[in-house]
Amino acid sequence: MKQLLCLLFFSVSAMSMAQKSDCNCCTEHHKAFDFWVGEWVVTNPDGSPAGKNKIEKIQNNCILLENWASAKGKFTGTSQNFYNLKTRQWEQLWIDNQGSHLKLKGNRQGNQMILQSDEEQNKDGKSMFHRVTWTANDDGTVRQLWETFTEGQDPIVAFDGLYKKRSE
Repeated sequence: MKQLLCLLFFSVSAMSMAQKSDCNCCTEHHKAFDFWVGEWVVTNPDGSPAGKNKIEKIQNNCILLENWASAKGKFTGTSQNFYNLKTRQWEQLWIDNQGSHLKLKGNRQGNQMILQSDEEQNKDGKSMFHRVTWTANDDGTVRQLWETFTEGQDPIVAFDGLYKKRSE
């Protein structure tokens, strides 16, 4: 009887470990940015259309893939977002059809995902960095605020958009 109980215990343990290893990216850290997943209509602060954005989980929930198109369709971009287990932070690589790219990293704080670039020198030799904050609002909308901080200057808002789920 004792051997049967031991065998049963090890079988259940092995099965539960196998189930847990099926999804390496299903931890709470990996779910921290899930509030941004969906198909969105994005508006500017004045209510005018800014564009459309689709964010989906791919690669067994390990990557959030973003596909952006501006309201007039001239500006598009894609980002890959993932939780880096090694550094214990979220990272984003944004690349657009204008040849620009942006690398960000950071973490969720309360109802906000806050990612920023490394500090670099601008063309005038001043220290600067970008910070993008996504805020999960109580009504299901998401605000994305992109600010650029330059040494000796007030922050500049590069983008301020309100995301509303697209109705089918």
